[in-house]
Amino acid sequence: MLSGKTALVTGSTSGIGKAIATRFAREGCNVVLNGFGDEAEIEAERAGMEKEFGVKVGYSSADLTNPDAIEGMMGYVARDFGGADILVNNAGVQYVAPIEEFPTAKWDLIIALNLTAAFHTTRMALTGMKEKGWGRILNTGSAHAKVASPFKSAYVTAKHGLAGLTKVTALEGAEHGVRCNLICPGYVHTPLVDGQIADTAKARGMSKEDVIKNVILDAQPTKQFVTVEQIAGFAAFLCSPDADQINGAELSIDGGWTAA
Repeated sequence: MLSGKTALVTGSTSGIGKAIATRFAREGCNVVLNGFGDEAEIEAERAGMEKEFGVKVGYSSADLTNPDAIEGMMGYVARDFGGADILVNNAGVQYVAPIEEFPTAKWDLIIALNLTAAFHTTRMALTGMKEKGWGRILNTGSAHAKVASPFKSAYVTAKHGLAGLTKVTALEGAEHGVRCNLICPGYVHTPLVDGQIADTAKARGMSKEDVIKNVILDAQPTKQFVTVEQIAGFAAFLCSPDADQINGAELSIDGGWTAA
């Protein structure tokens, strides 16, 4: 379906981004990975993906809080891959604290990585997409792009801002064959969440099972985690011809969290 196209997926060395990158490679798409981690492990993942799916897979270690590093990454994608046909702005970070206690450095980091980085990658990718007459930009939002939770001021602000950027990008790209949508997952079972479960269980004196059901998944009516594979499949669908008229949408995949 996506044979010959190139997808740049930020924050793709683990979790949701890794699953999306793998799904695109399976669909025949060349892929550029981005993120931090052990260099040997990342190289093994890159080479393994390239061998398994018969596509070209690159990697950029660009720090997305640095606009110059983003420009370098986008230049690499343009030179070695002919530019990004698909851009997935997935990289993000979280921190939890009351507003009056929220460290300003953490606020700046979250806004820079979760929101501003997506602006920079988008502005640098759009020209090439418009020239080709086809492009897909997927922003990884959250249920928190639609609703708020206490103690997550920076994260909620960034995700709401990402919703606005998605809509503007969708309108500006509409007549040029470019589509932009926001995927809004609920809680996803990743190693990061596993750590939150263990920490919460210890702090509250609860079993992990009770933490999952009554704390982590309290807001999700299905009481089930969203899987990274489900998000990856949804991302692939949004790049298919069947989704050509989905544009500027905030698309929930949250077990009904935001239905109430």
